[in-house]
Amino acid sequence: MKTVAIVGRPNVGKSALFNRLAGLNISIVHDLAGVTRDRITAECRRGPRTFQIMDTGGIGANTEDVLTEQVQTEAVIALEVADLLLFVVDVFDGITPIDQTLASMLRRTRKPVLLVCNKADSEKRRLGSAEFARLGFEDLAEVSAVHGHGIDALVEMIADKLGLDEEDAEADEAAQQRRRTRPLKLAIVGRPNAGKSSLVNAILGQERAIVSEVAGTTRDSLDIHCTYNGKAYQLIDTAGIRRQSKVDTDVEIFSIQRSFQAVKRADICLLVVDCADGAKMQDRKIAQLILEERKPCILVMNKFDLYHPTAKQKDRLDELKEIMSREFFFLHYAPLVAISAKEKDNLGKLFVQIEAVRKGAQSRIGTGALNRLLHEAIENTPGPLGRSRFAFKLLYATQVADTGEDAQVPVPHFVLFANRAAKMTEGYLRFLESVIRKEWPAPGVPFRMSVRGKQPKSKM
Repeated sequence: MKTVAIVGRPNVGKSALFNRLAGLNISIVHDLAGVTRDRITAECRRGPRTFQIMDTGGIGANTEDVLTEQVQTEAVIALEVADLLLFVVDVFDGITPIDQTLASMLRRTRKPVLLVCNKADSEKRRLGSAEFARLGFEDLAEVSAVHGHGIDALVEMIADKLGLDEEDAEADEAAQQRRRTRPLKLAIVGRPNAGKSSLVNAILGQERAIVSEVAGTTRDSLDIHCTYNGKAYQLIDTAGIRRQSKVDTDVEIFSIQRSFQAVKRADICLLVVDCADGAKMQDRKIAQLILEERKPCILVMNKFDLYHPTAKQKDRLDELKEIMSREFFFLHYAPLVAISAKEKDNLGKLFVQIEAVRKGAQSRIGTGALNRLLHEAIENTPGPLGRSRFAFKLLYATQVADTGEDAQVPVPHFVLFANRAAKMTEGYLRFLESVIRKEWPAPGVPFRMSVRGKQPKSKM
């Protein structure tokens, strides 16, 4: 979904315009906690297609004639996340120094800018919008956000600038329909003889894939459609991935390459591990491949019936989880399911986890909630430099989808905008990830965390 950011100095009517486009009452927006801090976002449905609008708060609130650090911060955030900028000015006040300085900054960007002359609610005031042509923007709209004048024309200009039309709306609906009807792709991966094909056959209830004690029986990736508990799935049975030093034929090299491709095109990877034999280095290497591809994952501990069979089941499962949490510590988000493909034990539990991964990934944490959560965490547990003036300062956080529009299990990408972003360490970033996961668990789904900040000034 395209994002439109509303920027401008204070008291030009940005919030009124935001409310008008969003179809919300001002009181509702004001009732939300931390309106300016959280940069409220909403959807505008007035045009041919829905787009997202973002109120950036007042730029230049602490000054009348110069741009402070706050101005730079707000502009950087808007430029990073927006596809189009609505530069709002006040025709009643005319051009101010802040307007001129901000216009100069926006002209240097590559983002499209639409100049919005607000409070043009009379013929006399509309005549005053002509002077804003001096700011150097080609596209200009005259509106009165409070009274609703010119809003429809503004939405048409936004749709035109973003390339939104009815055909795209139909394409969006078709894409959503594909997501609803396309089966979930499950790549079943692991080292040879872990029981991948046995798992496929157990799910299907028939001997569809060849099962053999000979390692490397499956040569190619098999795509098999099936239904389980009324839901459609596409099982991708892959060749066992052996250590590179043991790969001795061109056919096996090709088979392993196809397994890698299966990981890339899967919605969820089921990493099958022979728990009776224990996790091996190759299991961890395959897990690392899944991690590098940022694919949702479930750890499937096969042959659980052979894992300390004389002990109590609860003790066996607790021990297995403890051991595997150490072996696959870098996949800490991946749920673990112990099964026996041969005995067809706990297949139902596996599909419960598969649906939990799908459902968790399709929900989103709100932008306001995300910012409040991270600000509170940083306040309670400061970074490596504590609260010193040299420490990083989180300005704004947002979530974007990291996968294609057809993804049934979208991988979230959390982008953090910060001052002194270089001070953010990997360890502290992992801490912030754990904070988000406590609020929004999303089992089996990897998080991508990025930090962006202003570039340091070049020395002359």
